[in-house]
Order: sequence, then structure tokens, then C-alpha cells
Amino acid sequence: MLDPRRLAPICVLLALGGGLVACAPATNSTVDRSALGASGYVSYGTIVGMRPVSVQGSRTGLGAGTGAVAGGLVGSTIGGDWRARTVAGVVGALAGGIAGAAVEEGVTRGNAMEFIIRDDDGSTRAVVQTNELGLNVGDRVVITQTDRIRLSRAGGQAPAGYGGYSGAYGGGGYGGPVDARGGK
Repeated sequence: MLDPRRLAPICVLLALGGGLVACAPATNSTVDRSALGASGYVSYGTIVGMRPVSVQGSRTGLGAGTGAVAGGLVGSTIGGDWRARTVAGVVGALAGGIAGAAVEEGVTRGNAMEFIIRDDDGSTRAVVQTNELGLNVGDRVVITQTDRIRLSRAGGQAPAGYGGYSGAYGGGGYGGPVDARGGK
């Protein structure tokens, strides 16, 4: 039969690992729930420069707290009498807290790109985001400004409801939105 004191550390470590996966950074295509239904601005531009940047990991205390609890539980299963288990639990909590904070920072650390964009109106701006779209210098981009600024590749077909449009989306010849009666 399985001894619960031997099974507890394994369960704690699995729970700790699952909790830290939830701390992983979101991609650029993930939006916050508060952004639903929010109005924003759209403009167009061209990438004129880009460079890789490192995104610093966060230390919210979640990793340290989870690690301390896990370390304390694992440590408290070591030793024969209650004094030895108490000391091992305290040492385990301290070690687990330090390790949990380091793991949280490592899991939330990442790489991104700083894009220098020349807007169609002639202004220049810098945007830092991940580059899962594989954007490069010279690419035309759509700049969406809602809860944060996002870049996406300009091109493709116009969205439904944008009648009188000829050409790629964001590529000139924009006819503007059409109202419910079909007029402009």
C-alpha cells in the first residue's frame, strides 16, 4: 500500500509545476477580458528597424509562496520525531520559497522585438512585442491601439462591410466603412 507521506511530495511538486505553467507569458494575440468591446484606433505604417530585446521575468510572490508551501510540506515528511519534521519543514519552506521565486522569474522571462515603425503620416514610433508573425524590416503593418498597441501584417482582403474597396487591406484604395443602408 502507498504511504501518504511518500505520495504527498509528488503531488505537491505536480501542483507546483502546473501552477507555474499558468504564469507563462501570453502571446501577442492574447487580449485581456477588459478589451472586449473596447474601441480603439487603427493606423498603418512600415517597419524601418527592429532589434531583439529581453523581457524581464516577474516576481509577484506567487512562485515564492507556492514554493514555500511545497517545500514546507515536503520537508515536514522528513525525519523521525516531531522536532526533526518541524525543522525539516521550516528549512524546506525557506528553500522552496527561494526556488519558487527563481522558477517564476525564469518562466515569465522571454524574448521580444522592438520595432521602429514609420507611420503613414510621417511620424515614427517604437513598439515592443513578440514576433510570432515573423515581421521584418520593410513589412507594411496595421497598428492597432486599444488596451495596448499591437502590430500585425497588413494585407489580405478587406473585412466584410467595407464596400467599394479595391486592393489589399491596408494597401491603399480604402473606401471606408459602409453604413447599414449600404451608403458611405
